[in-house]
Amino acid sequence: MKKIIILGTIILTLFLTGCGKKEMDDIVGDLEKKISNLTTYQIEGDLQITNNDDTYNYDVLISHEKPNKYRVSLTNIANEHEQIILKNDEGVYVITHQSTQL
Repeated sequence: MKKIIILGTIILTLFLTGCGKKEMDDIVGDLEKKISNLTTYQIEGDLQITNNDDTYNYDVLISHEKPNKYRVSLTNIANEHEQIILKNDEGVYVITHQSTQL
């Protein structure tokens, strides 16, 4: 009798564990819900621009606040030259700063 109860418990545990898995669509749907509820976010990345034979590499930092405020910082990796694009309620601004460190 004990063997049947133990075997039944193991089968029930395996069955319940298998039913708890989420599908890819469920995971993507949950992620989309979380993203749509965000009011602010920040993203970091690398940008590579190729112009003829020249290649420029930038560190990019983007901050966004709903509904339409953002800040984009582009820093040239080679010479540390930074440019900031800022949008707020008053307008859009482009700020350029040349590093004094050589």
